[in-house]
Amino acid sequence: MEMNSKFGIFGGQYVPETLMQTLKELDEALEEAIKDKDFMEEYNYYLAQYVGRPSPLYYASRLTEYVGGAKIYLKREDLNHTGAHKINNVIGQLLLAKRLGKTKIIAETGAGQHGVATATGAALFNMECTVYMGEEDMRRQALNVFRMELLGAKVQGVSNGSKTLKEATSEAIRAWAKNVEDTFYIIGSVVGPHPYPKMVRCFQQIIGEETKSQSMEQEGKLPDAVIACVGGGSNAMGIFYPMLKDDVELIGVEAAGKGIDTKEHACSLAKGQIGVLHGMKSYLLQDENGNVDLAHSISAGLDYPGIGPEHAYLKDSKRVSYVSITDDEAVDAFMLLCKKEGIIPALESSHAIAHGLKKAKEMKKDEILVINLSGRGDKDVHTIGDYLKDKEGEKVE
Repeated sequence: MEMNSKFGIFGGQYVPETLMQTLKELDEALEEAIKDKDFMEEYNYYLAQYVGRPSPLYYASRLTEYVGGAKIYLKREDLNHTGAHKINNVIGQLLLAKRLGKTKIIAETGAGQHGVATATGAALFNMECTVYMGEEDMRRQALNVFRMELLGAKVQGVSNGSKTLKEATSEAIRAWAKNVEDTFYIIGSVVGPHPYPKMVRCFQQIIGEETKSQSMEQEGKLPDAVIACVGGGSNAMGIFYPMLKDDVELIGVEAAGKGIDTKEHACSLAKGQIGVLHGMKSYLLQDENGNVDLAHSISAGLDYPGIGPEHAYLKDSKRVSYVSITDDEAVDAFMLLCKKEGIIPALESSHAIAHGLKKAKEMKKDEILVINLSGRGDKDVHTIGDYLKDKEGEKVE
């Protein structure tokens, strides 16, 4: 195992021997690429001309007035091409795949946003693409399955276990191990074996870099607090990382599902134990025998029993605080942002908004709170419709 692959005791490379050389080559290629002026110019060209960066830092005046506390800003990653922050990382990894001479792409997806971003990038660069997705997530995110297929990708359903992101990731790793010669595996979050957590953070830190410069431009100072949702944790790490050495309070929001004291949640930091999953050591939801437990969230993108290893390190070092929000609180925040600002947020982002409403009330009116709006909610409208029907049914009973 590479000792520099760790964040404290977390991270590492817990993979079959057949993948060790591939990961070594990938790490070396990444280090060379990010120091290569031509590579970074090409990456930044696609971020500006194809993705649409910089994404706005929007002052949510009506939401601020409604809450009555700190000035609330939204970092609008939902306005990126494909509708989420995921495309930032996909463009970077696809350029790296080309540099390594790979011709085929595989990926895993939960909510579908990473799958759509990967299918989009594969079409752009003319590469064969297969996306692994749990059948439960395919049902919840049927629109994104259709989008991936329109873009030319094959969506490979996974029917074992909870039929969600955990099983899709396991299948993708198995497929990659068999085809490493011509296939590049694009992981969508800051999870997996080294160098993936570092690589995904590297391609997402543009979110935090822009936020810092936009806050200085609009308010003359850095934000007082920044909030982002965490499943695997890529959007949170992207906005947090450039501010780790600044005097900015950083808060990650886990999905508490039906309640953090029930068995149906996805709070691996609050309720998990240290273990190994998908090639990394981190906090994981586990049963009394140490088996990885099922996670639950109304948001398919947060429905994962683990967390990126750098988040585990930041939690233990107390640089970032982590809280939780239930399904009900997230849906309430979803509805509020629709009505107050005319923005339909992703259910993932709605968890960050829900805690942002609580946090803003505790802050002074001249303080600045930034909430990372990591994705748009078109994909979630059917889930919201089903939720509201169920709630109406509970009232009738």
